[in-house]
Parts: sequence; structure tokens; C-alpha cells
Amino acid sequence: MNRKLINWLGLTGVTALLSYTLAVVIAPSAFPGYNWMAQAVSDLSAENAPSKMLWNQIAALYGVCSVVCATCVSIFVSENKVSSRLFRVGMHLFTIMTWVSYVGYAMFPLSDSGKEIASFQEIMHMGVTIAVVLLSIVSLVCLIAAGFRKDGIRGIGISAAVALAMMMAGAIGQSTVPPQYFGVVERFSVFAAVGFGAVCGFFLFNRFHLPSGSAGCAGK
Repeated sequence: MNRKLINWLGLTGVTALLSYTLAVVIAPSAFPGYNWMAQAVSDLSAENAPSKMLWNQIAALYGVCSVVCATCVSIFVSENKVSSRLFRVGMHLFTIMTWVSYVGYAMFPLSDSGKEIASFQEIMHMGVTIAVVLLSIVSLVCLIAAGFRKDGIRGIGISAAVALAMMMAGAIGQSTVPPQYFGVVERFSVFAAVGFGAVCGFFLFNRFHLPSGSAGCAGK
């Protein structure tokens, strides 16, 4: 398979997933009393969190690799007219979500882990979260619909459906499970987008299974 640089950059999606997973697993060791079953992942990177420095070190590749991967995916599917217009719109929305997440959370990190949301910065953090969730849902719905069409990429459609199911399970679970299990269901949501980004990167690495020299399928 004739891979170009942009295809090799698809591996940054897998790198982002590995970086994020390691941060989620290791960073709690620097946060005395942290209860992963009850607390959100974002508590580990809050401004006053004792684990913030360790989180930043381990997750250093997560944010930038996620953005690079999603952006390269959007460029590739657009230039090669991969699948349908709906498919490409879904990918572009997912890329926008990745940028909003990367920039938004960097600008408005939680100032106090485990604290009630009250300050402007914390409210903006929640605003970024809402935007990320909405963009994620809309993009995944588009990709599910496009993936199961005749000219769709079924693997992406199935992966998007799994990611959306994880997000819904996390969102519903956070409002229904006892507080001591909040962190468990919350992790379904946070890993859904990161995992799907890795899947998209893998498809980019394999050129979305386009034959060598192909310009892709014209959009409909």
C-alpha cells in the first residue's frame, strides 16, 4: 500500500489514546485520596490537583496528537472525496469537536477538583464540555448514518455507533448511579471520543481502504 505522510500521521490517533489511558491510570498515584470510582477524570488535571504535573507529563501527547490526527483525517477525506458528503461532514464536525476540546479545556481548566461549579472559569469549563458533547453526538450520528449507506464505510459506522452508545451510557449513568460510582460511568463518555479518534487514525493509516491511485468515491 502506497502510504503518504498524512497516512502515517494517522498513528497519532493511537498515540493519543495510549497517552490518555496511561495518564488516567498513573496520575491518581500522585493524588492522595483520589477515588477513581467516584471522581471525574478532569479532577486529576484541575489547577489545584496534586496530580496536575504528573498528568501533564504523561498526557503531553494526548491533546496535540488528537488534534493532528483528526485534522489529517478531515483533510484526507475531503481531498479524496471519501464516501458521501454526510460522511465528510461528520468527520469535519468531529475534528471541530477535537479542536474545541483541546483549546477550550486549556483555556478553562477546572480551578478546584471536586468542588461545586461556581466561578466563571468553572462555568466556562462546563460550557466547553456541553459544546464538546453536542458536537460529538451530531458528528457520530452523521457518521453512523453515512457508514451504513451503500457507499459508506461500515467499519466507521459501527465504531461511531459504539462510541455514541458509550457516551449515552456515561451521560445517563452519571445522573442515575449513586455518587460513589460517578467516576465509573463518566469514563465511558471520556474514552468514547478518544477511542473513536484512534479508530479514525487507523483508517487514515490504511487510506480508508482506497485502492492506490484512487481519488475516492464522489460525494452524493
